[in-house]
Amino acid sequence: MTKQTILGRVTQLAKANINDLLDQAEDPQKMLDQLIRDYTNNIAEAEEAVAVTIGNLRLMELDHQEDVDAAREWGEKAFAASRKADELRSGGRGGDGDTFDGLAKVALGRQLQSESEAKTAEPTIASQTEVVAKLKSGLDQMKAKLAQLRSKRDELVARSKSAQARNQMMDAVKNINVLDPTTELGRFEDKVRREEARAMGKQELADSSLDAHFEQLEGLGDTAEIEARLAALKSG
Repeated sequence: MTKQTILGRVTQLAKANINDLLDQAEDPQKMLDQLIRDYTNNIAEAEEAVAVTIGNLRLMELDHQEDVDAAREWGEKAFAASRKADELRSGGRGGDGDTFDGLAKVALGRQLQSESEAKTAEPTIASQTEVVAKLKSGLDQMKAKLAQLRSKRDELVARSKSAQARNQMMDAVKNINVLDPTTELGRFEDKVRREEARAMGKQELADSSLDAHFEQLEGLGDTAEIEARLAALKSG
């Protein structure tokens, strides 16, 4: 994965609008779970790639510093060799002076080479430093986005559970309302009332039968009295 690809993916994911994604999702919770997995995997991959990029940058910085240090050291050696050459010439040892001037030139050549290598690396180091800064910023945004995703998921799950609980409660209340007054209890009460009415009917029939018997007895008494009075009239 190149740094351009890494930077592109990090930027794309970091800019993702979670609310828009959720609005388009048929199952928001399922989508959030998938996004969390995707972000977690992408962050892990990006962190590894960014670590390599940072490592390469640090190596370039070390190489650059070595070139800078080498250029300074070769400059010091050239200066020392030149001073030595001047001292030898002053002492009448021109040949030895030429030798040290030759060493000074070699040292100056090494100094120029080190300075050139350091200068050549500087634009690349600057570019890589900028890339690393963007990658770090993108990773921070991705981690913040991941935290937002997890928070959204937890909020959504809590709201879903709350909604389910409310729906269950309303269903229970609805069932109670639907069953009342034609609940089993209501039907049982109707049955009891019918049994009571039937008992009352039987009682009323029984009472009517007794009254009829008593009326018959009363009728028999009147007949006997009439017969007795008739007999008295005849005998008198």
